[in-house]
Amino acid sequence: MNNTNNKTGRTVYRRRKNEASSEQSSEQKKKSVKNVSAKVTKNTRAKQASVPRQPKEPARKTPVKIIPLGGLNEIGKNCTAIECANDMIIIDCGMAFPDSELFGVDIVLPDYSYVEKNIDKLRGVVLTHGHEDHIGGLPYFLKKFNVPVYGTRLTLGLVEGKLEEHGILAGAKLNVVTPRQTVKLGCMAVEFIRVNHSIPDAVGMAIHTPAGVLIHTGDFKVDYTPIEGGIIDLQRFAELGNRGVLALMSDSTNADRPGFTMSERKVGESFEKLFAKAEGRRIIIATFASNIHRVQQIINNAVSTGRKVAVSGRSMVNVISIGIELGYLKVPDGVLVDIEMVSRYPADKMVIVTTGSQGEPMSALTRMANNEHRQVSITPMDFIIISANPIPGNEKLVTRVINELMKLGAHVVYENIYDVHVSGHACQEEQKLILSITKPKFFIPVHGEYKHLYQHKATAVAVGIPEENIILGDNGFVIETDGVDMKVTGTVPAGRVFVDGLGVGDVGSIVLRDRKHLAEDGLIIAVATIDRDTGVILAGPDVVSRGFVYVRESEELLGEARKLLTESLQSCLDRNMKDWNTIKGKMKDNLSEFIFAKTKRSPMILPIIMEL
Repeated sequence: MNNTNNKTGRTVYRRRKNEASSEQSSEQKKKSVKNVSAKVTKNTRAKQASVPRQPKEPARKTPVKIIPLGGLNEIGKNCTAIECANDMIIIDCGMAFPDSELFGVDIVLPDYSYVEKNIDKLRGVVLTHGHEDHIGGLPYFLKKFNVPVYGTRLTLGLVEGKLEEHGILAGAKLNVVTPRQTVKLGCMAVEFIRVNHSIPDAVGMAIHTPAGVLIHTGDFKVDYTPIEGGIIDLQRFAELGNRGVLALMSDSTNADRPGFTMSERKVGESFEKLFAKAEGRRIIIATFASNIHRVQQIINNAVSTGRKVAVSGRSMVNVISIGIELGYLKVPDGVLVDIEMVSRYPADKMVIVTTGSQGEPMSALTRMANNEHRQVSITPMDFIIISANPIPGNEKLVTRVINELMKLGAHVVYENIYDVHVSGHACQEEQKLILSITKPKFFIPVHGEYKHLYQHKATAVAVGIPEENIILGDNGFVIETDGVDMKVTGTVPAGRVFVDGLGVGDVGSIVLRDRKHLAEDGLIIAVATIDRDTGVILAGPDVVSRGFVYVRESEELLGEARKLLTESLQSCLDRNMKDWNTIKGKMKDNLSEFIFAKTKRSPMILPIIMEL
């Protein structure tokens, strides 16, 4: 019994021992597999680490095109198209005044032919402020493309006056916006942001596009003590910068001026001193019509010194009327008097606010200087303040007006030391501020001549914008970005369209060439009458001179010219020539050679042949 039990116990013990050994072997196998697997994983990771990873391609988005149609490499006619997919908007629609080479031209407009080809994409026009170089072309634009227009209250108030003059106000689609408001235009959304400028209600814009945020400052400066409307919304610009700005388009007009632009209130302080200095005399102040802030300070000083205010100049009257109507100008009752009434008030009780700060030939101040103004005659009792700096190219005109005013005995203040003018555009330190808080990936200087754009580029590089991310564009460049890159991908038509009287675009390079020729050398008209049947010269050739020589002092020269023309015409008739254009050409060539040999001048020669 005992033996049996012992055997059974040993058998159970051996079975358990074998089972334990088997379990231990299985566990060892598992551990071995884990170790091998760990080694393989470790080796694989090591191999993967040794192979350099390819950088992840940044996501490219729907491309956006920025197309300046005006305002680059020039002052004026600011106009920019922003295009994305099947949508397009226009930022500003300005004009420029003609230079001395554009004989007879009234104003200069951007070329809208690219917009016309893509009119189905156009969703609207957004305006930064109410200066002529930003809204002056709008009536001509809306005659072609009647699309919605978005602007602040004062800006559209000034636009309404222009559209009414052109007879298109009734059909215009004008929409008033306020700062911090966003307008959806197709796949883009335009957010309006308050800025300071020399006119109230100026705004910059953030254009939210599928590729990223584009910021357009419009014309701006940073004024911490503005006359009206609050300071520039730096907070919103900084918020956008923190979220990421794809590209910044910024005003370059004062890019070559260091420091900060002075506050408009500095002019008010200067006016106080000058009003005191002008005691006993009539004060005449010439300034830009649109500078409502300055007009307000003139009125404030007039009220404090017990003077009445009269307004001269059509544009000044219009702007002040709109400013008062919309509440941007605050004028106490009885202060404003009609210009016809100025002679009824003592000189020391009168202030006249006038246009003509740029010496424009037909302006009110120029007419005063030439004794051609119907209501105002300049006397030694006049104290005249020119509250503006000459726009480049206008220096001679302004100097001429100042000289004429002084010849009439008036005291004229125009020197910079009096601080009677401050700019409405940012200088370098303000430009650095905007660049620093918006932190754009790409930068496009706008609004200025090439020297301004170039200097603004240097300022951007100084604050850390990579030079390769800055584009110095030109009118007509197609600047394209997909959120990753930005480059010029082509060009579109972006020339100049001239307005002369009621004609828009009918004056081109050939007409201007002829006008230049007439202005420089004058005109000679040669007129002859011929018998159609016999080919006999019945009358002439007679020579008529305009702007070439004074006829009474050049009778011998013109007599020789008549003789030469007679011989040329008779020679053609003797050879039986019937083509009048050929005969005219021969007369013109012979007379041109003769005149140049005698005078070294080349007047325009116009032969006229009549048949009887």
